[in-house]
Amino acid sequence: MKGIVSAIMLAGAALPAWAQDYQRAMQQFYQDSVLGWARDPVLIAATRAQNGTTAHYSNAQISALDQAWQAEIGSAAQPGIEPVLHNAAADFLRRQIDASGGRITEVILMDAVGLNVAVTSVTSDMWQGDEAKFIETYGHGPGAVHYGDIEFDESTGRYQGQISFTLVDPTSGEMVGAMTVGVDAELIL
Repeated sequence: MKGIVSAIMLAGAALPAWAQDYQRAMQQFYQDSVLGWARDPVLIAATRAQNGTTAHYSNAQISALDQAWQAEIGSAAQPGIEPVLHNAAADFLRRQIDASGGRITEVILMDAVGLNVAVTSVTSDMWQGDEAKFIETYGHGPGAVHYGDIEFDESTGRYQGQISFTLVDPTSGEMVGAMTVGVDAELIL
């Protein structure tokens, strides 16, 4: 399959048709395999709790958190990363990855300002608020979904895409954050 994906990626004329197939596959995967667990109470509660703290953060406070996160990557001490990587929501998300048969590669749960609430692996930064995964979802209201481009992930040697969406409290209908689900392109086609 890797050879097929590679050939398609290199064949410019075939890319639009393949991209449409991939988008349909991501949409179907989102509907069938993500929505069922994406609004679990543990995720909503964790996001609401963090929103209670970060909702009024200034740009300077967000930037300071983001810089501290980046400085901790690869360090023995990770006081900012550890609580986001190891909490009930992150554990729940890792169980979803385990149950996906390799189709889900990572999950990022973000609060209402785009800061990480829970991650399944260390991200390159804490603030996703300046990226399409947040801007194209939370910034567009309930029901917004953004399907990212397929990219080759050097660390896994796999082609991956991202499905991002606004996280809505199913009880109140209120937007509380956003979530990004990384998927293995080869396994969902």
